[in-house]
Amino acid sequence: MKQLNCQMEFPLQIKNLTLQYGSRIIQRDLSFDVKCGEIFVVMGGSGCGKSTLLRHLIGLLRPKVGEIFVLGKEIWKIAPEERLKQMRQIGIVYQKGGLWSTMTLFENIALLLRMYSPCSEPEIQQLCELKLSLVGLSGYGNFYPSEISGGMQRRAALARAIALEPKLLFLDEPSSGLDPVSAHRLDELILQLRDMLGATIVVITHDLDSIFTIADRAVYLDHVKKTITACGTLSELKNRTDHADLHDFLTRGKNMNVGEKENE
Repeated sequence: MKQLNCQMEFPLQIKNLTLQYGSRIIQRDLSFDVKCGEIFVVMGGSGCGKSTLLRHLIGLLRPKVGEIFVLGKEIWKIAPEERLKQMRQIGIVYQKGGLWSTMTLFENIALLLRMYSPCSEPEIQQLCELKLSLVGLSGYGNFYPSEISGGMQRRAALARAIALEPKLLFLDEPSSGLDPVSAHRLDELILQLRDMLGATIVVITHDLDSIFTIADRAVYLDHVKKTITACGTLSELKNRTDHADLHDFLTRGKNMNVGEKENE
């Protein structure tokens, strides 16, 4: 299996993006770049537009204003057929996994390979087993999603997301609803996949424990100002004492230094 690495410095670039439903603006003037091989976190409180941004980034919603470059191409300035081909180079893990409940874990992964790869059935069998082993689910291929735990479902969703060896992975609130131990194990898996496969990963989350564990860089979507008010490494963001909302978010509203969170 080839590594999931990219051939460009910024596999995802956002320029002057506005998120809007009708006349209601959700976020405006969003601009940021995601570097090859990093874990980039989009964070902010509930209702700030994180999931709406994700739907734009994966091509489900067309922006009113702005540009979205995926792997070097502005996805809304190319032909529909080329856009579909371009978007097949990304993998997505939806909230709560989004596995097809009537299919086994093997069938969930194999469906994408049968639809979009030239692999033979024996090759698909081998690839499905490999993807499941990468996420620690060897031997679970014949299980249905309802027969495994929530944490295992998220790992299975990750296995499906890397089925076609995408160059970009998008994770939407991956630890939402998981117990602390399962959430921590999932964070460790995300780090392992980045390191093993050279993947570039974009994570949408408000889970502070996950943010401090996995983020190389992050942006903060401010729900009041309706734009990005901070972008950088966690170390840089922790020192943004001039930004009260960001400080409250990173400290859960407690009156303490942000760095204390990691030393508890």
